[in-house]
Amino acid sequence: MKIALVHDWLNQIGGAEDVLETLVEMYPSVPIYTSLYWREKMPAHWREWDIRTSFINRLPFAQKRQQIYFPLYPFAFERFDFRDYDLIISNKSGFDHGIITGPETMHICYCLTPTRYVWRYPQYAEQEQLGWLTRRVLPPFLTFLRQWDRLAADRVDHFIAISQEVRRRIAKIYRRDSTIIYPPVDTSRFQPSSQVEDYYLMVGRLVPYRRLDLLIEAFNKLGKPLYIAGNGRDRARLEAMANSNIKFLGYVPDEDLPDLLARCRAFMFPGEEDFGIAPLQANAAGRPVIAYAGGGAFDTVLPGKTGCLFAEQSVPAIIDAVEQFDPGAMNVGCMRGHAERFDTAVFKQKLTHFVEEKLEQAGQNRSRGVYA
Repeated sequence: MKIALVHDWLNQIGGAEDVLETLVEMYPSVPIYTSLYWREKMPAHWREWDIRTSFINRLPFAQKRQQIYFPLYPFAFERFDFRDYDLIISNKSGFDHGIITGPETMHICYCLTPTRYVWRYPQYAEQEQLGWLTRRVLPPFLTFLRQWDRLAADRVDHFIAISQEVRRRIAKIYRRDSTIIYPPVDTSRFQPSSQVEDYYLMVGRLVPYRRLDLLIEAFNKLGKPLYIAGNGRDRARLEAMANSNIKFLGYVPDEDLPDLLARCRAFMFPGEEDFGIAPLQANAAGRPVIAYAGGGAFDTVLPGKTGCLFAEQSVPAIIDAVEQFDPGAMNVGCMRGHAERFDTAVFKQKLTHFVEEKLEQAGQNRSRGVYA
């Protein structure tokens, strides 16, 4: 069977790239089609992969400012030739679900979210602090992009959603049903610690939509120790807001993250994410999560068992959640067991079963002369 993977762009590391890593483990040596690839900024072992880029990769500033070429992505993905493939798996948050395949090729889309730049543009533009040029150029194309994006969804044979929230968006925007298979979490990296220290923790890129501004304001008033690990363009603004009880750790190496998580009182998660792997990493390390009740947190946090949820993104709500929640009341074994339900091995097993089932159904339909 001839298989290919499709990914929107390869110029930064995040949750989508974690999924891609696992897909490559499952389907080694298969080609990866993408709009652009910033070779120098990506992990060194990726250079061994068969990465095939579109014409966007040759345009000025594409690797650093991929947003300025949003109107061109539909054309870029439609120009790839998949006529010789039996199975395509697209790992989508942007436009790569719009590839064109032949009638004999099965296209399974692992949907991280319907294209947010198209369907939630005002929120996205504010959260990502888009430059003036992008804000001027992109809006006139949004109607075309919405029409294309909606019609492109019809080219997908089967959708997989990463959370209940994303499943709801797929149904509302694309009018398609989907099966939930949660993203892979490498729980083996994390172990509970016998020593818990007096600090709360947040780990992630320092960008506006994560609402770290609210978290900092809340802990300024609480006076409790808060550690923030990660870098991002919002760091200078956030550091200027913070009192001395809040410590910015910057980039934390992967080998140091498990210990940092295992010793915190609780992991803070004030933003709304499509899924959110970090809370499950905290649970795998035996620590509870205090999260905003939105997006993927409904899938990953069990109130009273693995953490708690606060109802609104506000300073008073965060303060109340921290003051009312008792991390010591959470059972470490329960938290660890919950995280293991999302382990990489579980992802691989479920995705493999899904793919095999759909291919078998397609084969049976062809043998009966049914094409649906």
